[in-house]
This record gives sequence, C-alpha cells and structure tokens, in this order.
Amino acid sequence: MTDFSPSRRTVLAGAGAAATALALPLGSPSAQAAAVRNVRLWRCLGSALSGGYHTGTRYAAGTIVMGVPQGRLTYTDPYGPRTTRTYDHGTWTTGWYTPEFAMTQVIPSWRAITPGGTWISVWVQATTTSGATTQWFSLGRWSDIQPGSPYRMTVNGQADAYANVATDTLRAKAGYAFRSWRLRITLNRPAGTTATPTVTAANVMSSAVPTGSTVSVPVSPVGGARGVVLAVPTYSQMVHAGHYPSLNGGGEAWCSGTSTAMVLDYWKAGPGSTEVAWVSPKPHTNPQVDHAVAKAFDYGYNGSGNWAFNTAYAGTRGLDAFVTRLRSLNEAERFIAAGIPLVISTSFTSSQLTGAGFGTNGHLMVIVGFDGAGNVVVNDPASGMRASNAYVRKTYNRAQLENAWARSGGTTYVMRPTWKALPAALAQRNW
Repeated sequence: MTDFSPSRRTVLAGAGAAATALALPLGSPSAQAAAVRNVRLWRCLGSALSGGYHTGTRYAAGTIVMGVPQGRLTYTDPYGPRTTRTYDHGTWTTGWYTPEFAMTQVIPSWRAITPGGTWISVWVQATTTSGATTQWFSLGRWSDIQPGSPYRMTVNGQADAYANVATDTLRAKAGYAFRSWRLRITLNRPAGTTATPTVTAANVMSSAVPTGSTVSVPVSPVGGARGVVLAVPTYSQMVHAGHYPSLNGGGEAWCSGTSTAMVLDYWKAGPGSTEVAWVSPKPHTNPQVDHAVAKAFDYGYNGSGNWAFNTAYAGTRGLDAFVTRLRSLNEAERFIAAGIPLVISTSFTSSQLTGAGFGTNGHLMVIVGFDGAGNVVVNDPASGMRASNAYVRKTYNRAQLENAWARSGGTTYVMRPTWKALPAALAQRNW
C-alpha cells in the first residue's frame, strides 16, 4: 500500500554519516518496549482449493475456474475507454478463519491468470470481538489488462461502523478488533464465452501489530545470515523520472515496481525483450521496471504501490508470491539464508535511517543480505535520490532499519519460484 510518491510521502533532505550509524550498538534497547507482534498467514493452494463454497466455480487440478455461471453482471469500467460490458460470474468463498488473537488488519493476496478479457474481484468480510459482522469489502479488481479486461483498481472510501479499507488493507476502526474473517473471490468472464480466470493461490495475512510513526521496537538478535549477500540486480527508480506521467509520473513514485522488478530478475522471471518493446524513450535503461509498474498499477489508488497487486503481478511471471508481515529482522535472516530476497515496506525521517539521503512516510526496498555485524544490506531503489544504479546497494544500521520497517508493520513481499523451498515456518505461522 505505502509507496514512495509525492502524494503519499514527505521527503526531508539530508543524512548523517553512514559509518556512524553502522557503529551504533546492535543490542541497544529501543525507546519503548515492543508490543506483542501477532501475525498469521493463511494460505490455500493446490488441492486445498477444492474446499470452501463453490457457486458458479469449480475445482480443477489445483485451481479454481469458472463452472456453470452463478449469474450475470453489467460493469462499466471507470478507467480507460470507460466501456460497459456484461460478464458471467461465479464465486468461491472460504469458511470463517479465527486465529488465536484479536486482529486489527487483514491483507489478502492471490495468484491468478486472467486471459481473454476475464478478471477477478477479491472480497473480505470480518466479525468483531463484540459479535458484530462487517459488510463485504472489496480489496481489489484484478486483471492482467489484456484486451477487454477492466482496468485493475481498488475502491476508495469503503467503511462501515466497524472497519474501513486503506487500498489493499482491511482495518478495524478504533475501539474494535476482528475475531474472524472470510474471503470471497469472484471470477468474471465476458458473457456467453468459455474463457475463464484461473486462481491458483489465495492468501490472507491477519495481524495485530503496532504501526505508525511512533512505533519503536528493540533490535532483534543477529541470526543465521551474517555475511550472506544475494546477487540481486540493482535498479534505481530515479532513472525513470518523468516516464509515463499517467502512471503517477515515474521516478520517485516507482519504488514498489522497481523493487519487484529487481527480485523478478534475480529469479530470471522478468519480462523479455519482446514484452518490453513498447517502453520508450529508446534506448531505455531497465525497461523491466516500467513493465512491472504498468502491470501492477492500481488505477483506483493511482499508484504502483498496492502490495497485493505487486505480488499478483509476480504470480503472472510464474512465481509463488504473497504479502505477509514478519516480526523481526531475525525472521528475515531465515529467508536470506535460504536464498530468498525480500521486498519490505518502510517509513522513516531523514534522521532515522542514516545514509538513505531522504525521509518518507512510505518506501519499499529489497533486503538482499546482512554484513558480518548483522547490519542490513539492501537494494534501495531511491538510490540516495540519484539517477544511477550505482547507488542502489546500501548497508543500513540494523536497529534503524528494523524500526523503519516496523513502522509499516513489518510488511513484506515474498516472491520465489516453487522449486525454492521456504525456510521452516515458526509456530505462529506467517509464511
């Protein structure tokens, strides 16, 4: 959700000496003790997709596809040519999921292919700890924007007495918490055709973690990735300043898409030359960044920083990708040790992350490793506000980056090919 864009951030110039920051004692306690960070990730894929309630959909070899349609709907796309079309649709709905803690936020993510003008819509409903039930909230209308498909979007301004939506996140209102949730995915295809979306994975992250500018956490102990740095390519978002103004202006608004593009190319899953032939001007440095931004762009939010849309795009490239939250850099080290880079969401002022060269209320970057002292090696697409890939690789003080990440709840994109095993999960499973 958060993105490094003029409409969502405040940039504060200046930074101290990076060497000073890296020398800060890693074991120093933060200003306040960390609250309990409860996170659960529910995943449904493979044969598990045969469960739930199929109405107009069916299970087929580890996927959900259209069955006999449930009905028809007429939809006017609010973007692009604003066309009105009729679609056959069906739904798949989960049962109620109740974690062991009261939740404050819920974030769904998914993997789906949408050929031939098809699309999906994703919905979440919750119950509260006081026994109330929320309305169904739309958390995204997704397509890969092929001819005839509606433009990808989220719906602004959704709220009832108990909850509201911030782009990709269902949030409990002040004074309420969620006891349980359920997920619904609607499959849509042009009326009278046999085309079908194909859903291959559904994920829901539920959490009760503090977020915001006042969050402070103690630094986590250095784990098993000390000295491990993955060979993730370095791309600067600033190289793209001014490109494609219709996609939120390019450049400093493209941290999420740039981070996603780096990880895709690490896995050799990025677009080929034919797929990026449309990108201009030419010659063009790293056109795969423009491709990622275009394919993950949320026209309702007017940005490429929708967390679930980025992982959904990675899913169309053949990766298993989902949004979750990690509790600490110690957990992140498990992924680096397993060879899996992570895209993380951060928030910091210019004095809170020495060496960054700016401040922001929302910025994404890639954790690629850890130095010998446990400080964090990243690919920061803001590249110190300089338009060069040469300044993307940085090492940030562990305590400072851990807190910058915690202010965004520890939000993380996990993207990996299915042949690459995830690290062993913890008891309170969040991957």
